[in-house]
Amino acid sequence: MTQARTAMALDEVGPSAQRIIANIERVFAGKYEVIRLGVTVLLAEGHLLIEDVPGVGKTTFAKALARSIDCSVRRIQFTPDLLPSDVTGVSIYNSETTDFEFKPGPVFANIVLGDEINRASPKTQAALLECMAERQVTVDGTRYELQSPFLVLATQNPVEMEGTYALPEAQRDRFTAKISLGYPDRTAEIAMLSDQTTSYPLDDLKVVSDAATIRSLIETVRTVHVVEAVKEYVVALADATRTSPELRLGASPRASLHLLRTAKAAAAMSGRDYVLPDDVQRLAVPVLAHRLIPATSATVAGRSPEEILAEIVSTVPIPVTSPRD
Repeated sequence: MTQARTAMALDEVGPSAQRIIANIERVFAGKYEVIRLGVTVLLAEGHLLIEDVPGVGKTTFAKALARSIDCSVRRIQFTPDLLPSDVTGVSIYNSETTDFEFKPGPVFANIVLGDEINRASPKTQAALLECMAERQVTVDGTRYELQSPFLVLATQNPVEMEGTYALPEAQRDRFTAKISLGYPDRTAEIAMLSDQTTSYPLDDLKVVSDAATIRSLIETVRTVHVVEAVKEYVVALADATRTSPELRLGASPRASLHLLRTAKAAAAMSGRDYVLPDDVQRLAVPVLAHRLIPATSATVAGRSPEEILAEIVSTVPIPVTSPRD
C-alpha cells in the first residue's frame, strides 16, 4: 500500500537534515561533506554506493544513517553463493492452503544495506535492478510494492581486490551517487581508538527522525522549482560526457534525472525553493563519475573518470539565471 505524503515547510528541511547529519557525525567525525551527500541522496529518493578499502567504516556509516531515522532496516551480506531469491523473496507452497505463499526477502525494508555488493555474482546483483529503478519486486508474475522511503545503501571493495565482480553498467547507473569515505585524519583516528575500545558508538546512537518525516521531506524536495536554463545545463553536462573522446560510455538520461533530483534536494537543504547552477556543478562528479567508462587511451594514460569529468564540468558554460525565469 502506498503511504500518504504531506509536504513539510521548506524552512524545516535544512534543520531536519542537519539533525540527521549531526547525529551521524557522532560516529563519523570529520566527514561532514560525505555525510551530507548521503542525506542528500536519501531526500532525492536515490540510492548510494560506498566504495573504499576494507576497514574504513563503510558499513558503520550505512548503519549510522539507518539508525538515525526510525525506519525498517535489513542487511544483506553479498557472497558468491547468494541467490536472487535470497534478496527479493520466494513463493513457497503451503500444503494447508494448497496454494503458494510469498515470503518477502530482505529488500522489503526502508533501508537496505547491501554489504560488499560486488562479491556476489552478476545474476544476484541483477536482482536489485527492478527494486532500485521501479521500487517494486515481481515474483512469479505478481508485483509487490516496496516501502517508502526506500534506499539501497551498498558498499563495495575496489575491483582490484580478490574475490570481487565489477558491477554491470546497468547496476551502477541505478545508484544515484558514489562516495568514498577515505582514511580518517590522525585526530579522528586517535579519538576512535579511545571511544571504540570501551564501547560501540552505534549502540548509543539516537533516533532523530522517522519514516513519516522523511516522506514529508521528500515531498517538499519534489516541489523545488527548476528553471529551463538549469535543465539545459544538466543536459549539456551529460551530453559533454557522451561526446568526449576520453570516454567510451557517457552519462545516461537516468543520470541527468538523478543529477537534477539531487540538486533539488541540495537546494531544499540550503533553504531555497529553487535550484542554482552551482547546486548542479557541485554534485556533478559524485553523481555522474561512477557511470562513466574511460576510453582505452585515457585508461592507458592513468586518467580516472573523476578527473575527466572534473575537466568536462569546468569547460561547460554555467548559465546565468534568476530563480523564477
